[in-house]
Amino acid sequence: MSENHARPPVEIGLNAAVVAISGRSPSILATAGDGRDVLPFGPFDPQQHRTFETSLRASVEAQTALKLGYIEQLYTFGDRGRQKLPDEAGTHMVSVGYLALTRTDAEASARLAEAGAAWRDWYAYLPWEDWRQGRPPVLDQIILPALKTWARETVHEERASAMPPPRTRLRLAFGLDDFPWDEERVLERYELLYEAGLAEEAVTDGRAPSGHASPGIAMRHDHRRILATAMARLRGKIKYRPVIFELMAPEFTLTELQATVEAISGRHLHKQNFRRLVEGAELVEPTGGSTAATGGRPAALFRFRRRILEERPAPGLKVGMR
Repeated sequence: MSENHARPPVEIGLNAAVVAISGRSPSILATAGDGRDVLPFGPFDPQQHRTFETSLRASVEAQTALKLGYIEQLYTFGDRGRQKLPDEAGTHMVSVGYLALTRTDAEASARLAEAGAAWRDWYAYLPWEDWRQGRPPVLDQIILPALKTWARETVHEERASAMPPPRTRLRLAFGLDDFPWDEERVLERYELLYEAGLAEEAVTDGRAPSGHASPGIAMRHDHRRILATAMARLRGKIKYRPVIFELMAPEFTLTELQATVEAISGRHLHKQNFRRLVEGAELVEPTGGSTAATGGRPAALFRFRRRILEERPAPGLKVGMR
């Protein structure tokens, strides 16, 4: 019989990637932590809360004074080393990540500032994901040359999982050769950057030497990985569920709706094609009102047509891939 070893205590933490639209840009809620941004976080205490979700809502409200709307569990992050503890000493933290959607307003932003939290452009953390103005220059200037060099130098080890070689993974994740860019492969792209030592977190974790180019703002622990997971989930979700309206005001113009879909998907959409898509999806209905807030001709106002939830099993905006 093998010698028994004392098992380190395990603590369950809850992380929230809270997303909102601010100034037609996708924003993520972040707080400061040891010089790096962190996602709102709190331990799960079963003596105070019956479910993870109620505990998460309470933690986020306590930290940021913000009440969450739509919330969805993403993934459990429990790899050794994610908290960067020497010899894995002390309590091992297992984190359950969540995607949460909300709306911003001036009063809420003021409360966030008082709580030490702020909205950050999520493309500041993952700049290669923003294709709204065309192909991001950072891809061809920094990321792809470095990844191609890494792929050539990496010796692929045959494993039971039959993981594809680095070159194949690179082609799939970044849309090389005849493969299209798939906006939902956010996590795969970040994990390739981490493996290649191009993410600053890999340097912090001692898995890559310093001095490599580090596109995007690093986050504490593996919070940027959680953010990438949330971005991928939301980009896929808007295609078959009407969650995009959790980010919209009760009344909105079609231009505002298009800007929000573009902000989340990270891609530019042709105006007329988008309007035909919205019309065919039957997700909105006119309110009868209009607004001249843009300074031009009055634009018709719309609202989410909630009856669609009773009429169709998967109502969403099926934005095509690039």
